[in-house]
Amino acid sequence: MSLAFLVFLVAWIIGMIGTFVPVVPATLIIFAGTVAATFIDGFQVWPDLPFLLTFAVITVLIGLVDNVASAWGARRYGGSKQAGWGALIGGLVGIFLPFGLILGPLGGALIAELFVVRKPPLDAARAAWGTLIGLLTGLAAKLVLHLLIGVYELWRLWDPAKSVF
Repeated sequence: MSLAFLVFLVAWIIGMIGTFVPVVPATLIIFAGTVAATFIDGFQVWPDLPFLLTFAVITVLIGLVDNVASAWGARRYGGSKQAGWGALIGGLVGIFLPFGLILGPLGGALIAELFVVRKPPLDAARAAWGTLIGLLTGLAAKLVLHLLIGVYELWRLWDPAKSVF
């Protein structure tokens, strides 16, 4: 394993774990690992620059996945903008609670629908459920994209001839 490979591997593992924590910019960590590994490996304008630019665009798109998925889930099940904000705040609070990454967004959306929008309990529960479905869909999409990017980058950096060990 080369030093570039190891640097990216560490960043990728941190990013993969961070995928499940709302406040950790997992995609940016993986992107930073890619940039660092590319420069350690000896940056070349071709093919590295187009690869890094493409990956920068993918990083921005992955960042939008969460927002689009949770908005989709909320709208699909009758949720409001307030439910989306409640889910976000609940997700942040949920970091500190057992099962909080799931219960936090669900509870936050439910509280927002009940007390801010003042929906009946059944409608509020339906909207909160939709917000949770959207958040989990976004999380699954991010996880798959992070996995694919990591596998591709590890394959790209693999060079037994440059082994550190």
